[in-house]
Amino acid sequence: MVAALVANAGIAVAKFVGFALTRSSAMLAEAIHSVADMSNQALLLLGGRRSRRAPTETHPFGHGRERYFWSFVVALVLFAVGAAFAIHEGIDKVRHPHEMSSPAVAVGILLAGIVLESWSLRTAVVESRPHLGGRSWWNFVIRSRNPELPVVLLEDIGALLGLVIALAAIGLSSITGEPRWDGVGTIAIGLLLGAIAVVLAREMQSLLIGESADADDREAIVAAIGAAPGVVTLVHLRTQHLGPDEILVGARVTFDPTLDSAGVAAAVDDVERLVRDAVPTAHPIYVEAALPLEPPAAESPS
Repeated sequence: MVAALVANAGIAVAKFVGFALTRSSAMLAEAIHSVADMSNQALLLLGGRRSRRAPTETHPFGHGRERYFWSFVVALVLFAVGAAFAIHEGIDKVRHPHEMSSPAVAVGILLAGIVLESWSLRTAVVESRPHLGGRSWWNFVIRSRNPELPVVLLEDIGALLGLVIALAAIGLSSITGEPRWDGVGTIAIGLLLGAIAVVLAREMQSLLIGESADADDREAIVAAIGAAPGVVTLVHLRTQHLGPDEILVGARVTFDPTLDSAGVAAAVDDVERLVRDAVPTAHPIYVEAALPLEPPAAESPS
């Protein structure tokens, strides 16, 4: 994330200089895009720092969901504002076209931006690959319980596509002598930002409400409970992510009816230990002992 922040800071400055020299609306939209991305990384770093605060009486399960909240702010505010600004600027350029000056400068800045964003995207891909777990990249983005990596991945992909769109728009404007292509490219960049905002907002909204552990973790938890001494049946299991690295686990279990209260307490301890061994992010864990199911009473002869 720090790599993305550094890259976007340098790219934003270059794009604003490019806009000042060329008056290209696509270049301005890309400059705002980079400022939005830079702000995004700052907010994600803030969320990560705040999420590490100790539990309090008001928030007894800690502040892990701070990371989801700030990721939601990134999606809802910064991307949406960037999209609205770009679309507005693009429409204005189409309605009131004006010639660009020094398009070669803009092309040079955009090509440099593509190189830097490619480096940032490669860094995000390398950091994300160990978390794929055999999933596709799209499945990772929409299913990951870690908000930062999917956000940075989508940001970098969106930034690269935006740079290509701006490069194409400026190139068409220069080749055809029609400045409206610059406005069309700006609108396309705005629509791209809006699409990314929708995807991120939808996923972060789901995480804020509370998502269960993923299928692999659930299977590991079920297997650990079933392997615990004294456990007869797992009646039901409830899991919820309190943060990317914290899974609340609630299980209702029937134990061997021959166990006394001390034996049940020891069995509960075994369940918690085995679940933590299987899924280290599982905490806190609450185990409730259920009464064994009694067979139905035989009907008396009439």
